[in-house]
Amino acid sequence: MSIELSERRGVPASGEQTDAVSARSYQVRTYGCQMNVHDSERIAGLLEDAGYVKADDGGAADLVVFNTCAIRENADNKLYGNLSHLAPVKTDRPGMQIAVGGCLAQKDKDTVLRKAPWVDVVFGTHNIGSLPALLDRARHNDSAQVEILESLERFPSTLPAKRDSAYSGWVSVSVGCNNTCTFCIVPSLRGKEVDRRPGDVLAEVQALVDQGVLEVTLLGQNVNAYGMSFADPDQPRNRGAFAELLRACGDIDGLERVRFTSPHPAEFTDDVIDAMAQTPNVCPQLHMPLQSGSDRVLKSMRRSYRQRKFLGILEKVRAAMPHAAITTDIIVGFPGETEEDFQQTLDVVAAARFSSAFTFQYSPRPGTPAATMPDQVPAEVVGERYQRLIALQEQICLTENEKLLGTEVELLVVADEGRKSAHTGRMTGRARDGRLVHFAAGQDREAQVIRPGDVVTTHVTGAAPHHLIADAGVASHRRTRAGDAHEASRLPTTPPVGVGLGMPTIGAASPEPVTVGCAGGCG
Repeated sequence: MSIELSERRGVPASGEQTDAVSARSYQVRTYGCQMNVHDSERIAGLLEDAGYVKADDGGAADLVVFNTCAIRENADNKLYGNLSHLAPVKTDRPGMQIAVGGCLAQKDKDTVLRKAPWVDVVFGTHNIGSLPALLDRARHNDSAQVEILESLERFPSTLPAKRDSAYSGWVSVSVGCNNTCTFCIVPSLRGKEVDRRPGDVLAEVQALVDQGVLEVTLLGQNVNAYGMSFADPDQPRNRGAFAELLRACGDIDGLERVRFTSPHPAEFTDDVIDAMAQTPNVCPQLHMPLQSGSDRVLKSMRRSYRQRKFLGILEKVRAAMPHAAITTDIIVGFPGETEEDFQQTLDVVAAARFSSAFTFQYSPRPGTPAATMPDQVPAEVVGERYQRLIALQEQICLTENEKLLGTEVELLVVADEGRKSAHTGRMTGRARDGRLVHFAAGQDREAQVIRPGDVVTTHVTGAAPHHLIADAGVASHRRTRAGDAHEASRLPTTPPVGVGLGMPTIGAASPEPVTVGCAGGCG
C-alpha cells in the first residue's frame, strides 16, 4: 500500500494505526481441514497486527472473513447461504466488510462476486498475507478487490499468528501436495508441495512451548513426505527428514505431546515408526487414510498403495506400539465401486480395528478426474453402503474402547466441550492416544480448580463408540502454564519466523536464531 493511500485513510507513514482503524472488530469463520484452521490463525494474526480486534462471541463485527473449503459440495452451499444472511446485516451496518478466502475462493475466483456482489475482498490460498492491504484498498476505492495468485507468494509461517488454544498448537511443516488422487482438488488449489526448513519448524514449536503450549501437531497435506520437496534447488532430498524432525521435537523441554497429520500410506517408512516408538513425547496415535479397501478402486483413485501394504503398515505400528490408536479416512461410493469392492473395504475395516474413522459419501467435485468418470454410483446405493460401514465401525470403536476399562489414562484437559453435564460435573480431556475422555473432576471446596490446559490422571470406568468415561475420580492433577494462560484468557501469538521457502539440511546443529519478538523463535 502506498504512502499516499495510507495518508488518505489516516494511517501515518510509520504504519501506526489510528484509533478509528484499530477499533475495527473482526470475526473469522473457518470451514474444512486442520490446514484451514491453522490458516485462520494466520489471518487473525495479520488482522491484529494491522490494528483490528477480535469481536466478542455472538457480537457484530466490522469485518467477517470466511476461510473456505472446496472438498465437498455442501461447503459451497453453506458459504453462499451464510453470505446471503450477511447481506442485510451489511446494509444496516455502514462500513462493514466481508472477505472470502481459502480453497473455494481459489477455485471459484470471480464466481464469488457473481453470486454475492456485496463481498468486498476475495483472496486465495497463496496470498493470505495480502488480506489487510486488500481490505484497505476495497475501503479506499469503494469497490470489491479480487486477488488470486497461482503460486505461493511466501510461506504462511512468515506471517504472524493468533492461536486458538492456550495449550495446543498447529505447526505446518509443508504446504501443497504432489499426489494426484482423482477425487481430490487440493493440489490444484494449494499447489505442489513445498517444505519448510527444519530450523524454522523447530523455532516455531519452541516459540509455542515458551508461551506454555504443551501439545503440538505437525501439519502437512502429506506430512511424511517432508524433506522430499525442498524449495532450495541446492538442497538434496532427505527421505528420513520427517523421522529426524520427530526426534528433534523430543529434545524440546516442556513439549509434552507431539502429533502429526496426515501421512500417506505409500510413503510411510519404518524410520517414522521407530521415531514414534522411541521418542517419549510423540503420542501413540496415527491417522492413516485408507479411502478404500479395494485394490481396484485404489488404483482408480490413484492411491499408490494396495490393501496388503496398508495392513502391513498397521501391523508394524502395533508391533512397535501395541496400544497405538489408529484412525482413518474412508470414501464410500467412489465411481465404479461395486458391491464386491465395498465388501473388501468392510473386510479391511474389520481387520484394521480402527479406533475411529472419518467416513464420507463420495460427491463429485468439478475439476477432479473422478467427477467425469463413468459408472457414478447412485446416491441411494451410496447411502445404504455408508450406513453399513458406519454400523461396523461403531461396533469396532465400542469394542476397542471397552478393552480400556479399568486402565489409567493421562488427560490434557480441553475446553472444546467443557463439562459434559452439570449433573455429573464431568470435564473433558484428550488421552495421549487421542481418545476423548469425559471424566468426573471430583473436586471439593479445598481442591484446586481443574482448568483446560491442566493435566490429570484418572481411570476408565465406561465406554461408548466415540468417547470414554472416567468416573473413578481424579488420581492426580498437575496445574500447568497452559492452564494459567487459559484461565487468564491469554492465547499464544507467534510473530513471523523463516526467511522464505528455502530449506537447509535437517542435520543443522541448531535452529536458526530468530530475533523478532520472543525467546526461542516465533511462528
